[in-house]
Amino acid sequence: MSHLTDDPTAAAILGAVPCFPVPPIGNSPAIDALRAAKAGHGFIIGRDGVMLILRRPWLELDVPVSSPIAAHLPYGSIGLERANLRCGLIPGGLLLQVLEHFEEALPNEAAAFVIWDEATGAFALDFPTIDEATPSRLVYRTPTLPAGWHIICDIHSHGRSRAFFSPTDDADDAHATKISLVFGRIDDPGGPVVASRLCAGGMFLPMPRSPFTGEKYAE
Repeated sequence: MSHLTDDPTAAAILGAVPCFPVPPIGNSPAIDALRAAKAGHGFIIGRDGVMLILRRPWLELDVPVSSPIAAHLPYGSIGLERANLRCGLIPGGLLLQVLEHFEEALPNEAAAFVIWDEATGAFALDFPTIDEATPSRLVYRTPTLPAGWHIICDIHSHGRSRAFFSPTDDADDAHATKISLVFGRIDDPGGPVVASRLCAGGMFLPMPRSPFTGEKYAE
């Protein structure tokens, strides 16, 4: 990126988060490398808009971040959006354990994290340190994980209240890449309700399907 700026800090930023035009023929070694990366993100610009390409060891995400640009661009297409879990679906049994934990915590709110080891492919639960828990307030700590482990889901409950993302949740999730789930009405006879989203690139994206095997939540 040195040909775009003489400032070393600016060059480092442009190198860490690149932006590439899509060639008219569609093929690009630079864009292919961005899509194949283990971790990182950048943007591509095509005749049909701007797309964020974000990669984590557990996630592949290609999502448009703009409408088609009004000006004529002699570029190719950004292609189709996609969200793929490189780690695979999370075992549904872990979600059952989380919901049992939430029910045991009633009437207070509670929290759990689904974490994943990229070396072994194993999923696990982390029940975080709770600094404060009431029926309407929860303060908990994000775990510090060993190298190779990643947070996949950040889950908390609203006890017997409805499921929604609060302004505090929005602030906590703004700079993270993770799946966020909020469960409410935990002991309702009809089953709990859930609010779900994928946090990535400073955006909150709807979850098109459940990240867990064999269950209905977050669909």
